[in-house]
Amino acid sequence: MRPLVDQIRALQAETPSAAGDLGELLPWTVLLVVPGRAQVDRLIGALRGHGLAPEALPPELAPIELRAPTANTRLYVATGELSEGFDYAAARLLVLSELDLFGKSTRRAQSRRRTGLSSLSQLGVGDYVVHLQHGVGRYAGLVQLQLGGAPGDYVQLEYAGGDKLYLPVYRLSEIERYVAAEGKPPKLDKMGGSTFLVKANKVKTEVRQMAEELLQIYAQRESTPGTAYPGPDEYDQSFADSFPFQETPDQETAIDSVQGDLGRARPMDRLICGDVGFGKTEVALRAAFRVAQNGRQVAVLAPTTVLVQQHGITFRERLAPFDLRVEVLNRFSSDRQQKRVIEGIAAGEVDVVVGTHRLLGKDVRFKDLGLLVIDEEQRFGVAQKERFKKFKAQVDVLTMSATPIPRTLHMSLLGLREISMIRTPPVDRLAVRTAIVRIGDAVIEEGITRELARGGQVFYVVPKILGIEEHAVRIRELVPHARVLVAHGQMPEEMLERTMLEFVEHRADVLVSTTIIESGLDIPRANTMFIAHADQFGLAQLYQLRGRVGRSKQRAHCYLMVQALERLAPEARRRLEAIQRHAELGSGFGVAVHDLEIRGAGELLGARQSGQIQAIGFDAYARILQEAVAELRGEPIIKETDPEIAFDAPAYLPEAYVRDVGQRLDLYRRLSAARDRDAVEDVMAEIIDRYGEAPLEAEHLGLVMICKTYGRRLGALAVELKSTRLAVRLGPDTPLSGETAGRLGATTHGKFKLQGDRVVATVPEARGPDRRTQLKVAVAALAELAQIAESKPTAPAKSASSRALRGAVMRFRGVHIDGDNVQ
Repeated sequence: MRPLVDQIRALQAETPSAAGDLGELLPWTVLLVVPGRAQVDRLIGALRGHGLAPEALPPELAPIELRAPTANTRLYVATGELSEGFDYAAARLLVLSELDLFGKSTRRAQSRRRTGLSSLSQLGVGDYVVHLQHGVGRYAGLVQLQLGGAPGDYVQLEYAGGDKLYLPVYRLSEIERYVAAEGKPPKLDKMGGSTFLVKANKVKTEVRQMAEELLQIYAQRESTPGTAYPGPDEYDQSFADSFPFQETPDQETAIDSVQGDLGRARPMDRLICGDVGFGKTEVALRAAFRVAQNGRQVAVLAPTTVLVQQHGITFRERLAPFDLRVEVLNRFSSDRQQKRVIEGIAAGEVDVVVGTHRLLGKDVRFKDLGLLVIDEEQRFGVAQKERFKKFKAQVDVLTMSATPIPRTLHMSLLGLREISMIRTPPVDRLAVRTAIVRIGDAVIEEGITRELARGGQVFYVVPKILGIEEHAVRIRELVPHARVLVAHGQMPEEMLERTMLEFVEHRADVLVSTTIIESGLDIPRANTMFIAHADQFGLAQLYQLRGRVGRSKQRAHCYLMVQALERLAPEARRRLEAIQRHAELGSGFGVAVHDLEIRGAGELLGARQSGQIQAIGFDAYARILQEAVAELRGEPIIKETDPEIAFDAPAYLPEAYVRDVGQRLDLYRRLSAARDRDAVEDVMAEIIDRYGEAPLEAEHLGLVMICKTYGRRLGALAVELKSTRLAVRLGPDTPLSGETAGRLGATTHGKFKLQGDRVVATVPEARGPDRRTQLKVAVAALAELAQIAESKPTAPAKSASSRALRGAVMRFRGVHIDGDNVQ
C-alpha cells in the first residue's frame, strides 16, 4: 500500500506544464481496478487512512470521462477484470490492476447457469414425462413438422393405446420430467382421458392434510420470537478482511442472505448447498462471528471426528485473534477434557464449540445458545434429526451440505425453508475425471503409478471393513514401492488418528479406507481415487467421496470399479451414470436432484426417504403441494393459460445451430416458461453467447416467444399471424374490458379493430424469408394492446397518447419503433 500512496502523492506534486500539448495541461487521473465490490470498499477505506480522497467509480462511467479540469489528481476505484495496468501519458491517465496493487490476482470464475428439476437437457428417448392435462406419457423424440404453412419443432409423446401427441415447443412448459419413488416405471395414461385427473385429485386431497401439518411447523417458526442481531459493524468488517481469499459471487450472495436472516427477529432455518471446497465454511464463520460477538453461543455439529478436528482448527485460527474461545468436543477428547468443555459451555465461557453428535448429549447444556451450524446433515441419524427439530424452534439454524437429502432438498424447493446455492468454483479448480471400470490389476497399478510419479497420493475406498486388509496386500504387490496404510472406524482412536496424520503429512502414498474419509479430509496432494464395488455406495456417498480429490490445480481422477457392468442392477447403474455425468464443478445440486429421482422425495414429516408419489411424479406432486400451501395461506392461485400460437413464420432452433437435442429441449423449455419479455431476451442473449450469431429461424423464435408473453398478459386463447393479419382471440379472463374493446377502433384510429372475439391489426407484408421486421411490428402492436388493456379506465385516448404508445422503444435486438416506422 505504501508504494502506491507514494506514487499518487508524487503525481499530485507534479505541476502541469504551461506549454506543450493539451494533455500536459491536464492533471493525472488514477484508476484502481479490483475484482469485487467488497475490495472496492476495503481499498477506499485503506487509502483514506493514508490521507487520500478516493471515489468509487460507477460501473457505467467510461474512463474517457474521468479527465477533470482541476489542478488536483483525481483518484478512482472501480470493479472490473484487468490483467495488468497501463498508463496513457497524453491523457494523463494511470490505470492499475489488482496485480499491480497487491502482487496477486484473484480471477473470478464465471457463475454457471442454474439447472434444476425443470431442466430437460438429460431427457432421452423412452424417458417418462408428465403433461399437465394428459398425464404420464413417454418421450419419443424431437421432430420437425410442416404445419400451418411453416416448419417447426415438436415434441412427440406416446400414451396408452399407441396414441401420439405432437406438442409445439412454445408449449414445452406444459410437460415435466417424471420423477417417482424408487425409480419405478409408471403406467402410461390414456391421452384425453380422465385417469390422470382422478389420480391428481386423489393426491390433492391427501396433500392438503400434509400441507396443513407443514404450515403448522412453518407458522410456529415464523411466530417464535428470535434474536435480531445488530447490523454488521467494524468488527465484522475486520473479520471479513481476515479471509485470505476472494469471495466468489455465489459466496457473497450466501453471506448476505445469512446476515439478513440474523438481522430479523425470527429463527433462521437456511440450507447452504455447495460443492466440497466451494466456501460453505466461510459463510458459517461469518454467521458464527456475528452471533458470538454479540454475546451468544454457537454450536457447530459435524458427523465425523475427522471433520470436527478440521473445523476446530479452522474456527480457532479465524476466531482466536478476536478473543473468542473455541473448543472441540469429540471422541478424541479425554474424559477430563470433555468435562472441562461441558462446564465451560454451561457457564457461558465457551463462545463456539465444534463437535460430533456428542454435542446433543443430555449432559451438554448451553447457557445461551444462539446459532446451530449443521455440516452434512444427511450423515446424521433419525434420532439426531429429531433433536434438530427442537433446536429449530428456538435458535437460528444454518445447515451446510454438498448433496442434501431428498427431503431437505424437497422442503427447500417448496419454499418451506430458505436455500442458498454456491455454484461458483474456486479459482483454478479443475473437474474430476470420472470413469466406470471393471475391477482389475492393470487399472489399479497404472493409476497408482501415474499419481505417485507426479508426487501425489491415492485414496482406495472399500465398502466394508471385512476384507480391507486383502485390498491393501493386493496394492502392495502391484506397486511395491508405494507406502500403504489402512484406516477404518473400528480401529483404536489413537491408531486411527495417527494413521490419518501420517497420510496428511505425506508419510504414506496410498490410504486404503472405508467411508470414514467421506467428509473432512482436505489433502490437495491426493488427486487419484479408486472406489471398489462402487455399486454398493449411495449416490450422495459417491459424490462426497469423489470430493476428497481434485482440491488443487492438478487434474484429478476417480475410478468407479465394479465386478461386471452388464450385471449391475438398474438402480445401481443409474447411480453410477449420474455420478459420471455430473462431473463438472458445482454439480452437487444436480446430484441431489438425481438422488431425488432415484429414491423419491421422502415423507416430509416422517423418517423414511422413499416417498409415495408414484402416481403422478414428483414435479406434479410438488406443484399440487405448492398450490395447497398457497390456498391454506389465503394467497391467490393464478393459473395462466398459454395461448395457442399460429404464426406462418419458421421459428425454431436449427439442428445445425444447436446440435445437441437435449440442449435444444432445455432452451425451448426455458423460452416457453419465460414470464415476460425480459426473460425471453435473457435466454436469447445466452443462446447467442453460447452458439454465435443466431440464424433467421432462431431470431424468429425469440420474437414469437415475446409475442406469446404479451398474449398471456392479454388472457388470449390464441395469437395468430397469417400474411398481414395479426389476430388476438380473447379469453374470458382477459383484462381488456368490453367497453375498451368496443371503442378500440376509434381510440387507436383504426389500428386495432374488434371482430367478434378477436382483436385484429394489420402488419407490413413480409418480403422473402426474413420475417424479422414483420414480427417486430407484431411485438410492438401486442405490447401496445397489453398496455391499453392494463391501463385504468379513462376518457377516450387522444391521438397524441396513441402516438406516444406507438413510439415505444422496442428493446429486442436494438430495434426502435417510432410511429409506424421500424428502424
